[in-house]
Amino acid sequence: MGLFDRIRQGLKKTSQVLNTDVRDLFKSEGRLIDEDFLDDLRAILFKTDMGYDPTEELVAEVAKNMRGRVVHMTDVIDVLKTKLKELMAQDESPITYAASGPTVIMVCGVNGAGKTTSIAKLACMFKGQGKSVVLGAGDTFRAAAVEQLGIWADRLGVECVKGPEGSHPATVAYQAVEYALNNNIEVCIVDTAGRLQTQKNLMSELTKIRDSIRKQIPEAPHEALLVLDATTGQNGISQANNFAEAAGCTGIVLAKLDGTAKGGVVVAIRQQIGLPVKYIGFGEQHEDLVLFNPDKFVDEMFDEELGG
Repeated sequence: MGLFDRIRQGLKKTSQVLNTDVRDLFKSEGRLIDEDFLDDLRAILFKTDMGYDPTEELVAEVAKNMRGRVVHMTDVIDVLKTKLKELMAQDESPITYAASGPTVIMVCGVNGAGKTTSIAKLACMFKGQGKSVVLGAGDTFRAAAVEQLGIWADRLGVECVKGPEGSHPATVAYQAVEYALNNNIEVCIVDTAGRLQTQKNLMSELTKIRDSIRKQIPEAPHEALLVLDATTGQNGISQANNFAEAAGCTGIVLAKLDGTAKGGVVVAIRQQIGLPVKYIGFGEQHEDLVLFNPDKFVDEMFDEELGG
């Protein structure tokens, strides 16, 4: 599938909620926009987990433009799409590369967020751009994580730096950057241990990892990406705010979007967190990563064909 096809498939569940439920609000001759309609619309938007404030703004926009009128579904959808694009507005935000030498990317997130798979997808993307890549297996708390990253590295044909069992993650990060410098590798992706944002000692470790990277490249990491699991919905917001501070995050990779009807959480992320959503991930294949474009995202959320 092409990029747009993958976006459409990834948003299928969200689109089904929006289009099917909104369609059910209407009769063939249209419907009066009154308080009952607005309450029903509010409930549908909440299902996508976009949060209280964005939902209220969308409902208010429909009310402002249409209250007291009999309208058809397409009229309401057009208003919703226009307002959503305004709420989610950001420039496309691909990776910022180093002016010279290796570009170092630190990746963090809670256990089970899809971090290792997202790293593989990033590595695949860089390889597709003709760049050399090395991975740093910094999730030393879980032997399975190191093994999994190594398997992905072999599959993708990239190098993977691993420390002895029990190594400090900051040491592995240092060694991975050192390998990139010594071997003229263009992109170094450093994994970190999955952790809860409430674990203060582990959160402080993210700062140590970042500091160890800077011992060799002062301006690195050039990107610190937070992987969020779309299926967690609003819970991802508190994760993002805590990680952003500890890791100096520069952007978000939203994973597992195909596994949820909560695609609206992207709206909440854009509204509540001062970070761009850089990439969105669908599925388990290493190609399933797409540069986030808000306008295309909104269009696919309301794709009538996907909605059924």
